[in-house]
Amino acid sequence: MADNERVDVLIVGSGASGAAVAWSLADTRMRILCLEQGDWVKSSELPSNGRDWEARRHTDFDISPNRRGRDTDYPVNDDNSPMKVANFNGVGGGTVIYTAHWPRMHPSDFRVKSLDGVADDWPLDYWALERFYEENDRMMGVSGLAGDPGVPPRHPPMPPVPLGKTGTRYAQAMNRLGWHWWPSDTTIATTPYEGRAPCINLGHCTPGCAQGAKASTDLTYWPLAIRAGVELRTRCRVREITTNELGMATGAIYYDADGQERFQPAEIVILACNGIGTPRLLLNSASARFPDGLANSSGLVGRNLMLHPWPIVSGHVADALDGGRAPMNTMWSKQFYETDTSRGFVRGYTLQFGRGTGPASEAIAGAASGRLPWGRAHHRAYRKLLDHRVGIGVACEDLPEEHNRVTLDPVLKDSHGIPAPKIDYAISENTRLMMEHGIARAEEILAAAGATGIQASRTVLNSPGHLLGTARMGNDPARSVVNGWGRSHDVKNLFIVDGSIWVTSGGVNPTSTIQALALYIADQMKRRLANLFD
Repeated sequence: MADNERVDVLIVGSGASGAAVAWSLADTRMRILCLEQGDWVKSSELPSNGRDWEARRHTDFDISPNRRGRDTDYPVNDDNSPMKVANFNGVGGGTVIYTAHWPRMHPSDFRVKSLDGVADDWPLDYWALERFYEENDRMMGVSGLAGDPGVPPRHPPMPPVPLGKTGTRYAQAMNRLGWHWWPSDTTIATTPYEGRAPCINLGHCTPGCAQGAKASTDLTYWPLAIRAGVELRTRCRVREITTNELGMATGAIYYDADGQERFQPAEIVILACNGIGTPRLLLNSASARFPDGLANSSGLVGRNLMLHPWPIVSGHVADALDGGRAPMNTMWSKQFYETDTSRGFVRGYTLQFGRGTGPASEAIAGAASGRLPWGRAHHRAYRKLLDHRVGIGVACEDLPEEHNRVTLDPVLKDSHGIPAPKIDYAISENTRLMMEHGIARAEEILAAAGATGIQASRTVLNSPGHLLGTARMGNDPARSVVNGWGRSHDVKNLFIVDGSIWVTSGGVNPTSTIQALALYIADQMKRRLANLFD
């Protein structure tokens, strides 16, 4: 279609949720356009093609936009947060740089208020999403093992990633302790799948997969959506969503690849910009009719930010294990997921069992911890570290609190002069107690696995980039931004499908649920096309 020709549906963002909703809506034959501020990422340019892949994880493929500093990124002021924001701007969004770990939310996660008296219940339940979880598993290509007693039934289309030496070591330790464990679900192909080649263990999966074994939406959803007629326009940075005198969204003002300001009219606008980018855009779309930001009559746009504090507990064993080869995650444990009030906190966490790191990362970590001295003992000590690392991540549920929020920075701006997001975030006492409990259990497991030199991160936390809760869904317009199927309470033709609509965070990686929600919302829209704005 020609630039600026009116479209039926305008989607902002091409990551996990934007790709899923575009693909699902394509069968309506509506004119659908997606604007993405980043670009396509060529597989030949991914770090895993070269020996410098570890170094590039801290430069042009760093998970932090502030470190990465590409011209397609926007800065984030996260000085007032112990956790730093992680995202990626490009076709595929965060799925380009995620670890591909693929747990689902639990049924209890949707009923936290009813079960535990905290936060709020979601306006839908796990079972409303179940068939969309299954559909998304097929689209993304999930590897796993059915039958896990710790989660509801699911049916991964490929066998799991092998446990390897590292996973076997963990499993034996968990068996000795009598605690639940199961091979992780991942979106890493273990067999040829829909044109994707299986994993060949190039190394850590975070800085992109040159093999194409790791599912990212530029490889899964987008080719099918484009073939079905959806247009994807890259290097288009949206500044604001416009509205008319009736309070309906009319389209978006954006800057194209040449830096020219343009207007894209649309009948329906869908935001898929993640839990930081979406509130940023809504707040920057303030007008005389919406002085506090678009869709913000509740005052909750940007509030209730949840980031998943994620301490890492690590040590080293005497035997050589898998090291940094093979996918990062081997297995999970749901032993401590559900509430047990005797622990002193509500809700719980997932334990995620990882493999080691690459040689450069191990050297840097060894030097920082004091385990790797300079001088004659250097190489002897290094041989005891490389390929001997074991580590467990504690994926803590992060409950919503209104003071944890995203606002517009009054000074910091991106290269087009759009105000940058400012993050104010503090870890709650409930989460702190949960973290300490999880660290203690992880230390027990590593000790049972024969690890020594066990250390835990408490002040420097992993930043997995789980940006949730800043435009929450709900039935009460005074207590939520969108309704139970993603439509704005205030603007009847504005929808949100990304992690910002989450009510609670669970103790799991969110991508599987983000995409299931996007497919659910698309399905609800298709069912209501005749009266979508009523």
